[in-house]
Amino acid sequence: MTTLSIFHQSQPDEAHTVMTDPGAIGDALARHGVRFEQWPTRDLPADASQEQILEAYSEEVARLKQECGFQTADVVSLNPDNPQKEAFRQKFLDEHTHSEDEVRFFVRGQGLFYLHFGDQVYALLCQQNDLISVPDGIRHWFDMGPEPQFTCIRLFTNPEGWVASFTGEDIASRLPRYEGLAGVAG
Repeated sequence: MTTLSIFHQSQPDEAHTVMTDPGAIGDALARHGVRFEQWPTRDLPADASQEQILEAYSEEVARLKQECGFQTADVVSLNPDNPQKEAFRQKFLDEHTHSEDEVRFFVRGQGLFYLHFGDQVYALLCQQNDLISVPDGIRHWFDMGPEPQFTCIRLFTNPEGWVASFTGEDIASRLPRYEGLAGVAG
């Protein structure tokens, strides 16, 4: 279930607010300029190719490209049997920003986006059919968990793809990781 947990950075051990209603989650995130949507499910084979996935969601992707000026879309997928899963997880665990919006649509699986607004941290557990668009300049990080299993469509305005500027802050290390918030043993 898609869940938004809100923490005060001075009390990182326990969320002061937890939401599971998609409308309430969307409203809470919109106040900070973050786009959250849920797209209808498409029937796809488990081994669907990037081309099949992009074709299945072509209308939604085209709409976002037109509305937001995105130039490219691709598909990223990670499974628990990937020998580099720990290195991939570590790459995204530190707080960073981007000079363009970070957009992810979860075709399958789940992942945890943390968004840092002032003294509050919003932890959004994204599930299949969730779209999140984090505006450029927003401090955030992503935790895919110790046994990642997800497929996401990514959209970019920069043809170079994912380019991060790390903040050097340790806030990400003080909040519960994926294992604590997603209820998954690591």
